[in-house]
Amino acid sequence: MKKIKAIIICCLLSGSVFSQQKPNVVFIYVDDLGYGDLSCYGATKITTPNIDKLANQGVLFTNAHSTSATCTPSRYALMTGIYPWRKAGTGILPGDAALIVPTNKTTLPSLFQKAGYKTGIVGKWHLGLGDQLEKEWNGELKPGPNEVGFDYSYIFPATADRVPSVFVENHTVVALDINDPIQVDYAKKVGTDPTGKENPELLKMRSSPNHGHNNTIVNGIGRIGYMSGGNKARWTDEEMPLTFLVKAKEFIESNKKQPFFLYYSLTEPHVPRMPSTMFKGKSNLGYRGDAILQMDWAVGEIMKQLESLGIAKNTMIIFSSDNGPVLDDGYEDEAVSKLNGHTPGGVLRGGKYSTFEAGTRIPMIISWPSQTKNGISKALLSQIDFMASFSKMLKIKPVKSEATDSEDMLNVLLGKTNKGRTVLIKQGITSLAIVKDNWKYIEPNKGPEINLLTNIELGNSLLPQLYDLENDLGEKNNLATQKAEIVFELAGLLQKIKDQKTKD
Repeated sequence: MKKIKAIIICCLLSGSVFSQQKPNVVFIYVDDLGYGDLSCYGATKITTPNIDKLANQGVLFTNAHSTSATCTPSRYALMTGIYPWRKAGTGILPGDAALIVPTNKTTLPSLFQKAGYKTGIVGKWHLGLGDQLEKEWNGELKPGPNEVGFDYSYIFPATADRVPSVFVENHTVVALDINDPIQVDYAKKVGTDPTGKENPELLKMRSSPNHGHNNTIVNGIGRIGYMSGGNKARWTDEEMPLTFLVKAKEFIESNKKQPFFLYYSLTEPHVPRMPSTMFKGKSNLGYRGDAILQMDWAVGEIMKQLESLGIAKNTMIIFSSDNGPVLDDGYEDEAVSKLNGHTPGGVLRGGKYSTFEAGTRIPMIISWPSQTKNGISKALLSQIDFMASFSKMLKIKPVKSEATDSEDMLNVLLGKTNKGRTVLIKQGITSLAIVKDNWKYIEPNKGPEINLLTNIELGNSLLPQLYDLENDLGEKNNLATQKAEIVFELAGLLQKIKDQKTKD
């Protein structure tokens, strides 16, 4: 009997040790942050000490990319390991969109579930809820994050500038009052709530002309879309990021004794930029700069918590952005007038929406104190690669028909090699580009050259474009006519990859 007891105890202890050896993963995903917005990436007009600390103890990537220059497609790729341009309906979603992430395929969170992790999402979702456009906001909202792999979900449905301006915990709107039912419509006005267009005198932040941010007013700010009801459930912009931080910390605290995966999806510095009062005016760069300081503070709070719980050494923190920067994206928030020499895209050309580098080349930092080799990596990689890389780390054999565009970059993520991808396709708002061996080809496109509302070059041209990113990171010199053979090669390769079929 003593021998049997000893064997049982050893088995239990070995299982516990194995469980503890699995790293926790905290993926901090921010919104519209540019390559030049952090002091660790060279910014001089703003200081981000907590993210700098994260970079100093991990790997800072200088050639990391989102798949796309806008939010919904980047998030779709992150969750599925599939290029979003392969699937219709993965453009920027309205707030009442149906779920676009498949519930019958392996996703990033369900991958961790298979490995025995507790999984949670806190923050922005923007991948749809329910199985149809019209939904009952006053009942169960499903399928959603819980159905694609998250054990716990505390989100807002789309973006902060789109209605409904409510929190959703798992399947239910938080603080829902059945006597004040919520209605949402993106085509016509519902209810009697004032709008930014009809009642500009009620606004504490005016919308920029022609952006569409002048519908239902919530917290003194006009939104995209119309909403009525749910008055007790509506969040305020100043409170919302703090609520997400609290919920993220609660998830970490409640799962500290077991492996967990937390997708902490911040809204900063996406519009509307209305930071918490303690950050207003702190950056001297307007509310956009203040929102970046608030974001950096939140990262620091998560780092402090992990340290205090004694789990920091065995926790991988990933920090990145869904796409590049934009200044005037719909509100008069002094992002332009108080830029004061700050360069959100750094040396890069373009920005959010653009096929140029500033659209998809984003900050990425990975810190796993017990594993990462500190330093700066020039390896080419994409957020789409997390599916294959974590499959390798978690020792889960991927299904051949799933995550077919994802590549195993685990050693790159850990800083153990600089040998990244050989080929990557990147998506602007209307065109695609392909990168191979530091040559970047942008396919000809009839779209506008400049987004006049945001004053961003989109990278569109009727002529083929070819840039030598090794010597011309700012994409100033189009070498397509001088290097016709490279244009021919990359155009053919792009078409070949586009023609590859992916099963739904």
